[in-house]
Amino acid sequence: MSSINPTPRDYNKARVLDVVLCRAPLTRNKLIELTGLSKATVSRAVEDLRSDGFVVDRGVDEVAGRGRRSTYLDVPETAGHVVGVGFGALTSGVLVTDLRGREVGHVVVPTAEHHDVPAAGRWLADLIAQTSASARGPLRQIVVALPAHVRDGAEVFRPADPMKIFTGRELYGIVEELVDAPVTFDSDANASLLQVLTDDASIQNAALFSVSSTLNFATCTDRELARGRTPAFGDIGALSSGVDDRTLNGLLSTAGLAAFAREQGLDTERVEDLWLTSQDHRARAETLKAFTTAVTTAVSTVAVTLDPEAVYFVGRLRPLVDEVLPEVRKRLERSLPTVPRTTTVSQVLGLSVARGAVHASLAMTHNRLRDTLLKGRAQGPKKEQAAPAF
Repeated sequence: MSSINPTPRDYNKARVLDVVLCRAPLTRNKLIELTGLSKATVSRAVEDLRSDGFVVDRGVDEVAGRGRRSTYLDVPETAGHVVGVGFGALTSGVLVTDLRGREVGHVVVPTAEHHDVPAAGRWLADLIAQTSASARGPLRQIVVALPAHVRDGAEVFRPADPMKIFTGRELYGIVEELVDAPVTFDSDANASLLQVLTDDASIQNAALFSVSSTLNFATCTDRELARGRTPAFGDIGALSSGVDDRTLNGLLSTAGLAAFAREQGLDTERVEDLWLTSQDHRARAETLKAFTTAVTTAVSTVAVTLDPEAVYFVGRLRPLVDEVLPEVRKRLERSLPTVPRTTTVSQVLGLSVARGAVHASLAMTHNRLRDTLLKGRAQGPKKEQAAPAF
């Protein structure tokens, strides 16, 4: 079958679809403004998308004025849904939204302890299925974010110690086999940075450290996440912290810092004891001094190599980062000509990472729908089918 190139009408329809998915509900007048297309072109594209099952009418514009009031255009729930998963060492969250980002359901649970990968894959797939039970339309995309480095959306490298069994591609393969939808794995740092970018549209270039069960790192340029060609990219935790022979991961992860604190003589059963209970002044001071040096080293490293306008810290060690940030800023001002804005970001345990993963799911789905629409002309005449059409 010979292929047929997309026509200008197809590209106009794709442009309207992009805007409706990202900005609905909106009026036709707003749609014309945002696309730059003529009224007739927008009306034709809207009717095509209505037939495809991606546009419905939803209320009217209540702004007073002369003439006919505009009908709001929206994306129906039946157009499909996406899933974001924050698969953590201690807590896991699943968030389900429709294609407009409206929440369908969420759950946050303690992460079950698994000693074999197939059982973990079944547990994760069941959790996704249960949370998606009330969703309507096809499941378009799942993004699973976990405390690890991930290559090509499937292969896990250097995960947090409690999740070592998930190294490689086996977990990805099992989840993909069990769910009837595209699956992508990613790091929790990338998901967290996506959430930061969503919350603040002014950010262009930034870096983020996730300081939890393992140290994870993410960065973006012009709001695009940077992804390396090899698993070495972003493995900043392997670098020296500036404290003896300790790596950054040895001081900016929960297990590493707790071990260091115990070496100083602190009685810490869990890392939260460093800021939630009173401890020996000298030993705690030594621990904080080392932690401050590690944070300063981490920020300095990305400042001189990536030139971000802002550096963020998230994760379980965030309260301790808050405590040392004033001293970190003083040290940075003494050593750097320009200091990036360095701050922490509060998160909802188990849910914030899932929320970032949902943003990734939505972006992938929107791009795939647009590509499918434009490639549709190469597939020959459409067959009769229930909406949505693609």
